[in-house]
Parts: sequence; C-alpha cells; structure tokens
Amino acid sequence: MTAPRPSVRELIAAPHPDHAPLPPGAPNGSGVRAVRGVPYANVEGSRPLELDLWLPGSRRAEPAPLVLFVHGGAWRRGRRDDMGLRTRDWDPGPFARIAAAGFAVACADYRLSGEATFPAPLDDLRAALRWLTLRSAELGIDTGRTVVWGESAGGHLASLLALTRTDPAPVGAVIWYAPSDLTSARGRFAPEDPATPEALLLGAAPAAVPERARAAGPLAQVHPAAPPFLLVHGTEDTMVACSHSESLAAALEKAGTPVELWTVPGADHGWYGLPDAQVQKIFTRSLTFSRQHVDGPRPGTRP
Repeated sequence: MTAPRPSVRELIAAPHPDHAPLPPGAPNGSGVRAVRGVPYANVEGSRPLELDLWLPGSRRAEPAPLVLFVHGGAWRRGRRDDMGLRTRDWDPGPFARIAAAGFAVACADYRLSGEATFPAPLDDLRAALRWLTLRSAELGIDTGRTVVWGESAGGHLASLLALTRTDPAPVGAVIWYAPSDLTSARGRFAPEDPATPEALLLGAAPAAVPERARAAGPLAQVHPAAPPFLLVHGTEDTMVACSHSESLAAALEKAGTPVELWTVPGADHGWYGLPDAQVQKIFTRSLTFSRQHVDGPRPGTRP
C-alpha cells in the first residue's frame, strides 16, 4: 500500500523547526560561531519564532552548557540579541564573550504584549528550551546545564522559567533589574492602571485580574527546589523599583534556595549612570555565577 501523496499545502510549507536544516554559521571572533535566525516554533496565527545561537568554536570533550538569554523591553518591544543599553557597543559583544568562555548561548524571540498576553511569552521560552533539547546533539549543547539570564522584562520571564515547571529545569538564573511582583504598588507602578506595561502583558489592569497577576509574578512562584539565583539591581532604578529584587531574594532565602542579591549603588535601570568598569564587573560576576552552577551539582541532587 502506497502512502498518500502530500497536499500542495503541505508541500509549500516551510520545513517544521523540529527538523529544518540549521542556517549556516559564521565565525564571530575568538573562534565563536554565530548562527542567526533559527526558527524554533510555529505558533498558529503568529509569526515564526526564532533564536540566535553563539556556539563555542573549539572541539569539546563534552557538550557545552547553555545560557538561554531573554531580552527586555517592557514585554512590548526589544530585540532578542540585545543585552541592554550598556553592552551595545562592546566588541566582541556580550554573547560572543559568553560563548568564548565555553558556553553555548541562545537568544530567543517571544511573543510581545501586542501579539499575545501572558502566559504566551513564558510558553514560548519553554518551547525554545524544548527545541534546544531536541536539537542538542546536533548543536553540541547540554540543556541539562542551562542558566537562564534575563534583563528587565526578560529577567521577569527568566525568573518564571526558572521557578515554574520546565523540562529540563534550569540549574541557575541570572536576573538583572527585573519585576518580581505584579500585584502591589512599587515605585511608579500602580496595579489599578490599565495602561502600564504590566497591564498590557496581562491583558487587563493587574488589580482587575488578581489571580493572573499573581501567576505572572515570580515572587508567588518561589519554592524550595528552585535553582540558585543571582539578582542584580540598581539602588536608583527609576523604572523597576529595587524592592522587586529585594523581596524575591528574601522569599528565595526563606524557602532555602541559594540566592545572591547585589544592589548596585547609584545605578538606574539598564545600568544607566554606572562607569564602564562597573558594568564590566557586573557582567563578569554574572558569568562567574553561571560557570559555578553549570559545573556544580544540579538542583535536587546530592554533591
């Protein structure tokens, strides 16, 4: 019995991301190979979701650990390959630097609040991690040693990815100046306001959808089996109050989760106002934290 012929619709469709060939990579300094615009998910009625990869260029005895980076932009805008204001003129760039240190880096798209509301962006990041795991042998990566790293709104989503059910579970989280609580007034944020970025993420003012707002808040998702966190936040942040990181750190510590809180004096959002040397120090400490936790015992295991 012969198999039925595929329809024209099936023939003209682009290959599914699960088995589509990878785009060609290009050297990007320090032996790093960059692979840009890799589709990882087809969402019905939406644009294809893509990610960029920075892969260590040298041959390795074992698969590389992964940094899954999540960009900021108030859940409304932003680019997947942007680590923020103060790293845009680095040469080599921040992701090439992370890859040169022995990590693979994946920077993933997610649906913005003008396209879909929560939990869509979190679902997208789970889909990215699933795709990376599926293609891990081809990419030479070990997603069982994943650190999620995000800034601002991306830090909020990275926190949720680390705190909620994900397979494989991240082994660490690096969070820069991110919201952790969408239910209570902090700084300029008012939960009754339907025009805030938080309200656009949720599809309504947080006060009008308290259960959804709580589900979207990392602070409410803390549990004892969470991976280690590094929380870095400027004391003078005018966009996301430093209390977000302070509250999350306190909750993680109470749950028995390893957490490091670094409040940076004089720093506004995006490390605005800091000297270059201090920004470099924050980046280096974040990379060191990541290395410590991909090389150490995994959450839920004994040393």
